[in-house]
Amino acid sequence: MPKTLDGQITMEKTPSYFVTSEAPKRIHSMAKDIKLIVVVRDPVTRAISDYTQTLSKKPEIPTFEVLAFKNRTLGLIDASWSAFRIGIYALHLENWLQYFPLSQILFVSGERLIVDPAGEMAKVQDFLGLKRVVTEKHFYFNKTKGFPCLKKPEDSSAPRQTLTQPLSHTYSPFSTSLAVYLSP
Repeated sequence: MPKTLDGQITMEKTPSYFVTSEAPKRIHSMAKDIKLIVVVRDPVTRAISDYTQTLSKKPEIPTFEVLAFKNRTLGLIDASWSAFRIGIYALHLENWLQYFPLSQILFVSGERLIVDPAGEMAKVQDFLGLKRVVTEKHFYFNKTKGFPCLKKPEDSSAPRQTLTQPLSHTYSPFSTSLAVYLSP
């Protein structure tokens, strides 16, 4: 983790931490008073999402039905399928509660994050002991994606030429050297 100055909070995001059995012990050994934020979704929606993402990378995988069921006729779910197991949130939470009290863990609803992002962010800011600065005005609905997104700050456009020109000047001899190496 990067060092943090007074008044700063270091945040790190890895979706697999919550479901990785070794993670709670490892994280606890680094920082016992850490605050954990877990975004959860309806487990069925999450399993379908996991499947469609995998399918987009590996079109040859079996159908959702084949992976999700041991026996479709009897309705027997394949509880060993990773996309199913990830959604058994209580099982994963039990592992974390061996190292962290529930008061150090905030669960954020993925569904609420879509319909009320500012409300969910208010909970996050309160949990972290921060002033509520992220509000409704910081979000817009992205029609292409079909969910809310953060607005970019007005001054977040491309850096001004007064900043880029010195960089270009400094890079110039290195770019020339590279061109010499790459020329036929």
